[in-house]
Amino acid sequence: MQKKNKPHKGLLKRVRVTKSGLVKHKSANSKHLKSGKSPNRLRKLRRDRLASNADAKALERQLHRRLRGRDQSLATIRKSPSPAQSKALKAAKAAKAAAAGK
Repeated sequence: MQKKNKPHKGLLKRVRVTKSGLVKHKSANSKHLKSGKSPNRLRKLRRDRLASNADAKALERQLHRRLRGRDQSLATIRKSPSPAQSKALKAAKAAKAAAAGK
């Protein structure tokens, strides 16, 4: 019996993965010691940030799923084929092999 890959629980508490695969996280320096920071800076820190391509790639290993970075388009991620598509691909490959064997 194979062991199931489980996502990193600590990371799941700190990030949110959007439907399109972007990783949202809270910006650093926004938790405490706010009196020394300007209101403009605090306002900017309030926004959620998106993970970059390099960070998203590292997070993929911990979450065991495909993600995309801030400046990566949705088309760049190679999606797994559906069961119907894989069946059709196997059938086409088998037909090609049979034609080459004759």
